[in-house]
Amino acid sequence: MHAASRILAPTRNLLHVARAPRSTLPSCYYLFRGLATTALAPALTLSSEQWLPESHAPAKNEAMVICHGLFGSGRNWRALAKSFARSLQMPVYTLDLRNHGSSPHSEVMDYASMANDVLEFCRVHDLSNVTLLGHSMGGKVAMTAALQPGLADNLISRLIVADMTPAKGSISDSFKVYLQGMQEVEKSKVKDRKAADKILQSYESDIGIRQFLLTNLLPTTADEPHHKFRLPLNIIAQSLPAIGDFPYEPGEYQWPGRALFIKGEKSKYINRHNLPVAEQYFPNMKAETIYDAGHWVHSEQPLEFTKVVGDFIRST
Repeated sequence: MHAASRILAPTRNLLHVARAPRSTLPSCYYLFRGLATTALAPALTLSSEQWLPESHAPAKNEAMVICHGLFGSGRNWRALAKSFARSLQMPVYTLDLRNHGSSPHSEVMDYASMANDVLEFCRVHDLSNVTLLGHSMGGKVAMTAALQPGLADNLISRLIVADMTPAKGSISDSFKVYLQGMQEVEKSKVKDRKAADKILQSYESDIGIRQFLLTNLLPTTADEPHHKFRLPLNIIAQSLPAIGDFPYEPGEYQWPGRALFIKGEKSKYINRHNLPVAEQYFPNMKAETIYDAGHWVHSEQPLEFTKVVGDFIRST
């Protein structure tokens, strides 16, 4: 039974270190308690990609659904999705969350609404026994979905959260800086990717992060000769407080299913202060740390990330 409950569990020491080799680099309405506004607008139809197992083995009655982080999209997870589909022998769906990728835009960008979109995607595609995996913002989306009161017991079977907890707080200053950089690119009306990258260099020195942000750059056209981002930057800017928030209070609801929290060793998003908070929502959870990785743990250590996720799924 995976319905939400209010039972509290004692706090345990949850961290286990997984060391990677240094050489491996219909629209529905739902009610959420604890929200200022309880009635949600209709769910948006999310853009997605599907990855199927290569073998002809009998299909498993389960699937994986992946939710990306802020400024990301499903395309960032293509390589891992292919690997999961092949190694775990289950279909894998990578989503573009609202206001990201090719999915629709909306002025409303809170976790209740984003979770509503994901749950409606699962229902429309007749998915059950879903392993719901989310990174960063997508991790909070996944947690919110699992905690939805009245959730069907067989919809979500496992929860995997990469470098995020349900703790509330202001969003990291680095993401605010990235947003400012992208806004400056649009204001500067650049005509090529190189010029866009040059502007971003004043906001972020890491070329990998700049390339990640530039995956959102739309190509120029005859009608629009200047680069713009596919992200609705103004909406995201207005939504930053909501992105740092979480729609439930600790202990208000629990999801008793198996949950895995994966921490990047160099990242501070999961720490000794907020892990006990996570356990108040997810009493049947465990946490692992992947060595030599930061916040983008899945891209910095993809082999070890794949192993940790695979081992967890096979053990449950």
